[in-house]
Amino acid sequence: MQDEAARFMTLALREAEYALQQGEVPVGCVIVHDGQIIGKAHNQREMLQDPTAHAEILAITQAAAALGSWRLEQTRLYVTLEPCPMCAGAIILARIPEVYFGAFDPKAGVCGTLMNLLADPRFNHNPKVYSGLMAEECGALLTSFFRNIRSQQRLNSSTNTLDT
Repeated sequence: MQDEAARFMTLALREAEYALQQGEVPVGCVIVHDGQIIGKAHNQREMLQDPTAHAEILAITQAAAALGSWRLEQTRLYVTLEPCPMCAGAIILARIPEVYFGAFDPKAGVCGTLMNLLADPRFNHNPKVYSGLMAEECGALLTSFFRNIRSQQRLNSSTNTLDT
């Protein structure tokens, strides 16, 4: 099972790399049913100008279309970053039974970091969560992305200072 999980997380990382190439926050997601990918996506918030265009939401939509049902029972979701509240809610509503994520998200993660929505017994569905899968690789992609943004902001700031 560990080899299979690593294989699918590697594919989620590939989706995250696509996001990076498009200037998006590099998060990727794949959803698997019976060993086959039925949904895969990466963040597209900037491209679509849609705050809900997270990798998980887009992949869930694809998976539901592939199965012809909003109930994504007997699936597994692999995502490179710990889901946020919106994505965790969609996971619960879609009844995805297993969630694997890579890097923890200290600012918005709700699968163990800030809280654990997926384990809250008040919801009618509680997926099993497997955290830290390929966390170093997933985290390195995000760290590099945000480091580059900060460097660019500093460069722009110093260029603007020189212009005045």
